Amino acid sequence: MGRHAAARLRLPGFGVCCGPLGAPPRPAGSPEMEKVINCFKRRPDAVARLICFPWAGGGSIHYAQWGNVLSTLEVFAVKLPGREGRAKEPFFQDMQQIVDEVISVLLPLLKEKPFALFGHSFGAFSSFAVADALKRLHNLEPVHIFLSGASAPYSETRIKTPKRSDLSDDDFLKWLVSVGGTPPELLANPDFLKLFLPALKADLHVVENYRCDEPDSPFLSCAVTCFDGKDDIPHDLQGISHSRIAKTHGL
Repeated sequence: MGRHAAARLRLPGFGVCCGPLGAPPRPAGSPEMEKVINCFKRRPDAVARLICFPWAGGGSIHYAQWGNVLSTLEVFAVKLPGREGRAKEPFFQDMQQIVDEVISVLLPLLKEKPFALFGHSFGAFSSFAVADALKRLHNLEPVHIFLSGASAPYSETRIKTPKRSDLSDDDFLKWLVSVGGTPPELLANPDFLKLFLPALKADLHVVENYRCDEPDSPFLSCAVTCFDGKDDIPHDLQGISHSRIAKTHGL
């Protein structure tokens, strides 16, 4: 896991269906919108929107705060069930549930103005899956995708990685300590582990079971920028740059 590359980014830095057929659009400020999206700063005149997806076990607060400093963008941070204000809701079991919910809530707004997607680690796969569904089902695509701390979704290296989400809490914690990136004082805090461990294991279950085929031809025309932390275990970035996700790439 390593240190969160996303936490070090300074900005001023993966089919699926779209939800129930015939579902009415959710206007900005609707209860469903407020449940799924955290937006600290509404900017009706923003030139574009940045949709941010959390890392495994993460919440929306960190990315929502970007909205306070990115004066030309309206930042939407995705809130997943099982944490924050949705703590009483069951965790999602697969990537399709994430895509269904995000698109059903955001689709009307994504048609209004340009948007970009950002995701770190688990969030990178979520953003890729949403981009895939938007293009296939609605012929919509972002102006840019930022993928941080993740291999290509179809990378053999990723697919062959041993699954950790089914480990016992004790064995999972030992593995978490071995890979580093989480402050030891937090891992020694029972209250923190009670909140953090279930969400982390649930998100890992989703991403470990997420599969998609490498596209035969570019399905996006936007640029894809990939980030990796210098202290992180290297990810298969070449699996993205040599792929046909989009026509242009940046590493």
